[in-house]
Formats: sequence, C-alpha cells, structure tokens
Amino acid sequence: MFSLRIVPGGQCLPVGPDQTLLQAALAAGVAMRSSCRNGTCRTCLCVLVEGRIHYRIEWPGLLAEEKRAGLVLPCVAYPDSDVVIRLGG
Repeated sequence: MFSLRIVPGGQCLPVGPDQTLLQAALAAGVAMRSSCRNGTCRTCLCVLVEGRIHYRIEWPGLLAEEKRAGLVLPCVAYPDSDVVIRLGG
C-alpha cells in the first residue's frame, strides 16, 4: 500500500498497487476531473510532483515531451511508490 497526496489541498490517502490514482481519489471521496478513464481524453491531466508511477497500457495519451515535463494521467497511472500529484496539468 502506498500513499497519494493531492495538492493543492494536501489530502493524503491510501492507494493500492493495483489501483489507479484516480480510483483511489474517488474511493476516498476526493473530487477529481475525469471522463474517459482510459487515458485518451486527458481530462484528468495532473503533474507528478514526487514519486514513481507506471502505466499498464503502451500509449496513455501523453506525448514524450509531456512525460518528461512530469505530466501524468491519473486514470491509468498506478503507483510504484508514495506519490504526490498537483491537480490541473
């Protein structure tokens, strides 16, 4: 089990290794923007401030430059460590 902290706001909640960041947030009652939940619409786009994530799909809807800039899609991102994300990419 890892922790997910969402800024601004500072909510800190548990996230399992088989749970997306979005699933964990919604399960804890944290409102996050989302639509497709498969990595294509980019509605949930956030900045990874700290931690490591991985995607289970080859193309999660981000350009290589966006990945390098720290942008992530919580709807398809799984934690590999404790994670801090900033809402609104």
